[in-house]
Amino acid sequence: MQNLFVVSHPHAEHTEADLVGGWYDSRLTARGRRDAHLIAGALRRVRDGARPIRITTSDLSRCAETAAILAPVLDAEVTADRRLREISFGAAEGRPNEWLRQRQVPAPDDNRLDHRGPIPGAETRREVAQRVGACVGALMTDLEHDHVVVTHGFALTFVITTWMRIPVDAAGFASFAATPGAITHLRLDDYWRNRTLVSLADTAHLNVESTG
Repeated sequence: MQNLFVVSHPHAEHTEADLVGGWYDSRLTARGRRDAHLIAGALRRVRDGARPIRITTSDLSRCAETAAILAPVLDAEVTADRRLREISFGAAEGRPNEWLRQRQVPAPDDNRLDHRGPIPGAETRREVAQRVGACVGALMTDLEHDHVVVTHGFALTFVITTWMRIPVDAAGFASFAATPGAITHLRLDDYWRNRTLVSLADTAHLNVESTG
């Protein structure tokens, strides 16, 4: 069995400040760094050790920091890949979320993939799906390793659809929601070649109480 674990970066400064994220390069908060250590422990416990592990991360600071915390615990090297970035919100990035809410226009049902909306510089759903898919597709050719992908809440959907071999044109309505610090577990059966969504956006590892 080959495993791919998708980590949604934990709590970051832009979330705490209620700012638009996207490519806005905020760092982890103290809570986020604590949660990254909890994620590392959870991944160490759940992986079977049959294959060595690779970590591939979005190059944005909140993901790169997370990956750096995971790496020594999992004895894995880290590769940063900008294709795993969150959707770009263009001119809205770093502004208050309320600014974006007042201007955003939802994609119509007949143009889910290519609707760009009124925000200058924002990406379309297809553009995100294609770049995330290109990264994950390359990882899928490496059958010698298990993989950890550290990415963002919206980009997560297209890690999953690529792994499940769902074409971009069929993913216009797909959405796999995740909270910060969640782990999604995907598995490839070596014999039957089935691709399984084992668990989606699990946060049980974050439900710990301080021991003092």
